[in-house]
Amino acid sequence: MLWTFFLLLALLVTGCKSVPPRDAKALAFAVPQQWDSHRGVAEPATLGWVQAFNDAQLTALVKAGLTENFDLKSAAARVDAAREQVLIVGAGRWPQLAFTPAYQRTKSNIGGDDSEFGAFMAMFSLSWEADIWGRIKAGQQAAGSEAEAVGEDYQAAHLSLAARIAQAYFEVSEAQLQAAVAEQSVKDRGVIVDLVRGRFNKGLTRGLDLRLVLTDLANAQAQLAQARNDLQAVSRRLQTLLGRYPNSQSAELAPTEFAKNLPQPPQTLAAGLPAELLTRRPDVIAAFKRLQASDSRLESAEKALLPRVTLTGTAGTSSAALTEIIDPRAAVWNLAAGLAQPLFTGERLQADIRFNQAKTQEAFNQYQSVALNAFREVEQALAAEAWLRTQEQALREAVQQTEASRKLAVYSYRQGLIEILTLLDSYRSTLNAQSAHLAVQRQLLNNRINLYLALGGAV
Repeated sequence: MLWTFFLLLALLVTGCKSVPPRDAKALAFAVPQQWDSHRGVAEPATLGWVQAFNDAQLTALVKAGLTENFDLKSAAARVDAAREQVLIVGAGRWPQLAFTPAYQRTKSNIGGDDSEFGAFMAMFSLSWEADIWGRIKAGQQAAGSEAEAVGEDYQAAHLSLAARIAQAYFEVSEAQLQAAVAEQSVKDRGVIVDLVRGRFNKGLTRGLDLRLVLTDLANAQAQLAQARNDLQAVSRRLQTLLGRYPNSQSAELAPTEFAKNLPQPPQTLAAGLPAELLTRRPDVIAAFKRLQASDSRLESAEKALLPRVTLTGTAGTSSAALTEIIDPRAAVWNLAAGLAQPLFTGERLQADIRFNQAKTQEAFNQYQSVALNAFREVEQALAAEAWLRTQEQALREAVQQTEASRKLAVYSYRQGLIEILTLLDSYRSTLNAQSAHLAVQRQLLNNRINLYLALGGAV
């Protein structure tokens, strides 16, 4: 019988081996040697991308936001909680000792004689499960991997916050410039109104022309109001990211040295190798750590089928008199070792294994999805930069042409060579071109920041 028992244990242990280590590069799709949209020299990815913009105000705001933002503080608290959870789960591997003082009073009636007595007890209880098969250890490893994943989540939130602050910073800059363009447009429309009104008073133009320019001026004023509203909205959003009260003071949030244009993105860019993304980008690493945690949980569930070896004991003193409870002669103790082999649990243990198998498959697919999405974001940002630069150059040329055509239109209208609608169209074209040029300049900056974020580069 004893040999049969040990043979059963050997078979159980053989059927519940530890899971083999995962390979982070074992993906369901092939990773190319170079980026499809960036076939330059494969240098390490750019680190410290905030300093690459060479903007002291931007650097200061990012630093302040990373210190004061409440969402990031919440992420840091989650990291602390996850680390403590590792200790909580791992505590099961250690003996549990408790002090259990008590008083017990008993009354009995034997042969018609009543007897009553009491006893004071000062006992210590000990319980310990010998983690022979590593079930508890596997659970602790799962908690440890989960804690590492939460730590990577914090790093991802750290990078994401820096990116959002930088993008909001440039949005404030663009909004300021858009408001300045709209304000100048209102002034220009006012000059045209004075011109047409003067010509109308002299009988040189129709009343319809005056109505048209007044309507155009009102539309320009509405656009200015919208631009100022956009400015206050993005300013408050940036203040919130910085952990400050969301006031509308935008002067301290954006530089003032940009006369007409936003700055160009930094010229230097090293995207590194695609495979590096798997070990550098925090969200990809976090997904892989959660896959490892699922493996460990599955291992723990499988080992729950094995016998549990437990040791329990009590020791202390017991005496009818409280003053004698510290007398060594009143010492009592009890020690027991037990073996519990699950036989029938209503399919609970087997269902728990199947549940964890499904969760492991889910985590595996989630890791594939996160990795694939990471590659997409890098490729998309690399490709977008080239097209955005082409668009920016075209809009820069459009601004120059519309400004020249507007001046010619004013001269031609004064000479009576064109209708008022042509003049108004030239002003609207200039405003639209200037506004579109500012927007694509900010898109270039946003895209570069998205690329840094997609590459997982350090702040």
